[in-house]
Amino acid sequence: MTRFRPPPTSRRAVFGLLGAASFAAGSGFAFAEAAGPRTSTGGRVPGDLLPGGKFDRYLADQAAHGKFSGTVLLAHRGRTVLARAHGMADEKRAIPNRRDTLFNLASVTKTFTAVAVAQLVQQEKVALHETLGTYLEGFPDEIAKTVTVHQVLTHTSGLGDYSQAPEFLDGLKKWKSAAEVMNGVMDIIRHAKLNFTPGTKFVYGNSNYHVLGALVERVSGLSYYDYVRRHVFARARMGSSDFYTGPQARTDPRIAHPYWTTPSGKREDFSTSEYFGFIGGPADGAYANLPDLLRYATALRTGALMAPAYSELFTTGKVPLSPTDPPPAPGQVRFYGYGFRNTILNGQLVFGHSGGRTGGATNLDIYPGLDWVTVILGNQDTSIDSLVQLARRLITTG
Repeated sequence: MTRFRPPPTSRRAVFGLLGAASFAAGSGFAFAEAAGPRTSTGGRVPGDLLPGGKFDRYLADQAAHGKFSGTVLLAHRGRTVLARAHGMADEKRAIPNRRDTLFNLASVTKTFTAVAVAQLVQQEKVALHETLGTYLEGFPDEIAKTVTVHQVLTHTSGLGDYSQAPEFLDGLKKWKSAAEVMNGVMDIIRHAKLNFTPGTKFVYGNSNYHVLGALVERVSGLSYYDYVRRHVFARARMGSSDFYTGPQARTDPRIAHPYWTTPSGKREDFSTSEYFGFIGGPADGAYANLPDLLRYATALRTGALMAPAYSELFTTGKVPLSPTDPPPAPGQVRFYGYGFRNTILNGQLVFGHSGGRTGGATNLDIYPGLDWVTVILGNQDTSIDSLVQLARRLITTG
């Protein structure tokens, strides 16, 4: 999740949040993609997951009580079982959320960065055991000669989180190009000290994935943004996905605006804030919609993005997480892989990633053994965890 420390006048309010009309009454949409790989599991879809079922009713209730605004997809064997849209993408212009509305994915973006690194590893241009100094300049020796690519991918590097630095807030107000964002954040990271000895523990931090984006740039010769556009979005047929800029996000009717609750209790459009920023980066900030993320989930499992062996390597767990690691998940065994979170629930593996930002929350879950994909994209500051957990329980016990 992406979080940063607000400035003196509004810092506490913004930091606390960085962590509803219904379109057609939340009616479903039928859209299908080419089916992914078949498994030995049966084709029966539990009634609780169908339109009008337990999950659909709970989602509608959350939306009706102002606890959810956004879009939701449940897909089995590459085919849509349930798709819903609730709330407004742009309240000022009265634009409702639709199934193809684009949302800021926040930290789900980290999976795209991990895929980019996986492709370079597969091409033998990057080695997981090598240190950062092999590929990037400007780090002190304690980082350049000790922190490995593996440790950065698994948040075990000790690099910390650039979004907590005051310089990052200043940058959000002044950076006006993608290059300024990439270079400005890297400058913050290069001047920060390690928070712990590399390899000794897991501490989730955005600096890790920004550094990986810089590595992709250096090794590939392309900007991070162009590399992901060409080698992730295009190859996965994610035709609407991109790193849209702040000005685009404010004006494009296809993009959902983020709504956060101020200390006074008023819900406001965060895209009007001076801290909205020019563009996201390798740790957060890509935009996508339900159809594109279903295509992405399929591409991860069919070899469209990388060889199956590398997909298996990058999407499976490497570092065990505590049940109390945010968000808490009692009864679930959890790991962090290379840019993907792993959960074992009721004997079934789920991999994907969550995302949180000021005025938004997202989640992508892929169930390789059951051929399910769930996507939840929200554009307000209410938690989506109860929706995520309900879908997981119904799918793994159905």
